[in-house]
Amino acid sequence: MTRIALFQSCTGIDPAANAASLVSAIDAAASGGAEMLFTPEMSGLLDRDKERAAGNAESEGDDQVLAACREAARRNGVWLHLGSLALRAGDGKLANRGFVIDADGKIRARYDKIHLFDVDLPTGESWRESAVYAGGSQAVTVAGTPVRQLGLTICYDLRFPALFERLTGAGAQVVAVPAAFTVPTGQAHWHVLLRARAIEAGVFVVAAAQSGTHEDGRSTYGHSLLVDPWGEVLLDMGEGTGVGFAELDLAKVAEVRGRVPAISHRRAIGEAARH
Repeated sequence: MTRIALFQSCTGIDPAANAASLVSAIDAAASGGAEMLFTPEMSGLLDRDKERAAGNAESEGDDQVLAACREAARRNGVWLHLGSLALRAGDGKLANRGFVIDADGKIRARYDKIHLFDVDLPTGESWRESAVYAGGSQAVTVAGTPVRQLGLTICYDLRFPALFERLTGAGAQVVAVPAAFTVPTGQAHWHVLLRARAIEAGVFVVAAAQSGTHEDGRSTYGHSLLVDPWGEVLLDMGEGTGVGFAELDLAKVAEVRGRVPAISHRRAIGEAARH
């Protein structure tokens, strides 16, 4: 069994305060016996004010949140999946970038969110992530983590099963889905999509989420989840903030894939015929 922790946060607009919260979560995860901590999307800065957010964003090498998390991981001897940070990416845009950090504080992998959330909701909320962020293009898995081969996604990527297929094709047994889901879409789709991705990919899904009413005025759904390859929810953190713990029996990946060998049955499919 592998013990992991999930941090459910209500990230604000001050990177220094957010860094302190993350360091406390890393300390708590280590004290609770976790080998690896997973944090939400936008763990270092969550701000819908584009000008203010751009003013607080730093390059990867200068980012205080990343530096503090690397040091805390090293000091505690735990792995960290830092769900994502808003970082300067050049060309006037930011990157929504996640990191896998090992127990020595070294960056083992980076992933830039591929699918950007541009939508007008019936509630009147309007989001144009592509106006601020540059999308990534490369699927990423990381070998040798406490959860073996880890596949990386971020939030809206959840709605694109082809990415999960690419990750399992590369050997992923666990897929991280750090998120900042809006309340309406969370209530409608969060649980069902995470369970569906876990079932069809035959993986554990670890989804650390933002929760509550944030300093910038937005509200996020919470309900950080751990879902096993059979689609069973092993942890649901509900609303609020804090660190939750769960155990992964990684042998279940092979067991479930043996019972439902959908991955081995995948076939290349051509374009749909039009009549």
